[in-house]
Amino acid sequence: MTLFRFMPASLVAVALLGFTPAQAQPAAYEVIARLGLEESDTAARDMPGWTPPGAVIVMVDGPERLAWYKEVLPDAVTLLPARSASEAAQLAADNADTVKAVVGFCNADIVDAGPNIHWLHMPFAGVAQCVSISQVAQGGYLITNMQRLAGPQIAEHVVAMMMYFARGLDHYAAAQAEKKWNRFAASPAELWAVNTKTMLVAGLGGIGTQTARLASGLGMRVLATRNSSREGPDFVDYVGLADELPELAEQADVVVNAMPLTDSTRGVFNAEFFARMKPSALFINVGRGGSAVTDDLIAALENGTIAGAALDVQDPEPVPSDHPLWDAPNLLITPHMSSFNDAGRDVFWVIFRENLRRYVAGERMLSVVDIDQGY
Repeated sequence: MTLFRFMPASLVAVALLGFTPAQAQPAAYEVIARLGLEESDTAARDMPGWTPPGAVIVMVDGPERLAWYKEVLPDAVTLLPARSASEAAQLAADNADTVKAVVGFCNADIVDAGPNIHWLHMPFAGVAQCVSISQVAQGGYLITNMQRLAGPQIAEHVVAMMMYFARGLDHYAAAQAEKKWNRFAASPAELWAVNTKTMLVAGLGGIGTQTARLASGLGMRVLATRNSSREGPDFVDYVGLADELPELAEQADVVVNAMPLTDSTRGVFNAEFFARMKPSALFINVGRGGSAVTDDLIAALENGTIAGAALDVQDPEPVPSDHPLWDAPNLLITPHMSSFNDAGRDVFWVIFRENLRRYVAGERMLSVVDIDQGY
């Protein structure tokens, strides 16, 4: 899996495998506090369908990982290691009577093969693939994910994308490619004083909150929307409900989509929405490609309805080489990589193991997904 390209074995071993169980517990608590991870209101043991698991399928990157998991688990639990979803599906079929949980994978083949599976832990924040499985959608499953894990890095990516346009770096990169020393490659009047601008963050979850924090730190006025309430951190000047998004867009110099893809967010950023934005404004998408209508975005860029856009997620994805999106003006595309970073994936494994420990012990779980809402 490409996930593991960014986890050198030596880094993982030094950072994690040396922990004793007594040391690992504080490490998990530090991660929970730093990322603001939420616990379920109900303990796993009190959830319908929970029984002490006999066997759990777990994602691994080597035999050492399996031993590291076992450090915090009772001997009675059998761990079945898998490196891929296909391996996990086969293990679920071969151990259908005893497998109660799968850590790191969720697809229809696994669910079909494991009739006694109760808990599925996703290795990333997006859960659409999992919760759209018919059996899962009907309820009865506990789904957890990796929400908030990549929030800090994705927020930094948003700021980098904004600065690319705000400081005219697209123009100066083009001038450099032509070996031209041109101070006025970008018009000085078009270069932003970012601390005078307003950012609108659509979706004040983990990514959105981190993005709002950085924008506020740059001196920007920050507006946001969220689906659940008007509550938000002190560094957000105003929090509106989802239906206020178009109205708030009229005030924003940068609109950032950090929402999950659900039935209510699909196609929200369409021609009508872009028409509400300032002609000088930027649209940045780090949520999901399906939240924006691609043809409408291309038209808004070509017609000057908005000044520019930056997409780390697209629809379709990957973008075909002959797709008109590549030729849209004032557009920056990165290939769904905003979470990549050089800090290793220590936290990824810590969360995996902590939620596994909690499930086996019947404790309150981290980052439980609301299947009906889809996040």
